[in-house]
Amino acid sequence: MSIKKYIPDCITSMNLVCGVLGVVCAFGGKLDMAFLLMLAGAVFDFCDGSAARLLGAYSDLGKELDSLSDLVTFGVLPATMMYNLMRSCTFSNGALCLVPLLIAVFTGIRLARFNVDERQHLSFIGLASPVSALICGSLCYYVACEPASTLAIWCGSAAFIPAVSVVLCALLVCPLPMFSMKITKDDSKALKTKRISLLAECVVTVAIVLVLGFDWSLAALLCCTIYVLKNIIYSIFSI
Repeated sequence: MSIKKYIPDCITSMNLVCGVLGVVCAFGGKLDMAFLLMLAGAVFDFCDGSAARLLGAYSDLGKELDSLSDLVTFGVLPATMMYNLMRSCTFSNGALCLVPLLIAVFTGIRLARFNVDERQHLSFIGLASPVSALICGSLCYYVACEPASTLAIWCGSAAFIPAVSVVLCALLVCPLPMFSMKITKDDSKALKTKRISLLAECVVTVAIVLVLGFDWSLAALLCCTIYVLKNIIYSIFSI
């Protein structure tokens, strides 16, 4: 029996482990550690696909395990982080605090659609769950590290976090086309231009954030936001 066919599944399982530990940290109020675990899960999520292609070790089990792991790391984890961020910033336990938990539900719908939609092999329809998770995670991390920042003040309002959560839920399941950063030999010139443009803007954003002395997580939040806004603009103007 070949061991190599189990390697991708083991890597995928590490993604799930990171997601579960992240949820524990989130409920314990350790939002900074929860975000770092989310990032580690994202690395494992990237590596399992690369390992499967390299080893030729594809399996139906691996596909299902990958989706379940992504649901925890990129759905349940960001939802619990936003839930606990709102509770800590607004000092409230009201019904509005439950709104961020919808992110987990809509992420599940997003992942289920992705598995059965043949159109999403080279691009996305709706916001990819890792990007949604990174927006939530980087926001929570930044506020945890910079409690006196403007973003932290915004999060202290009753409407900000629920509004962000609802927007993300809508983006996860909407029919908005979004380009992928996955490179293939059949990529068009227009797609390559979009990627280069995004990378250049992200490099400039990171440089500005670091030069101004802001926490690095703000750069991650801004880069993900730029990606979303660019895709909305491309869709509106049919670019």
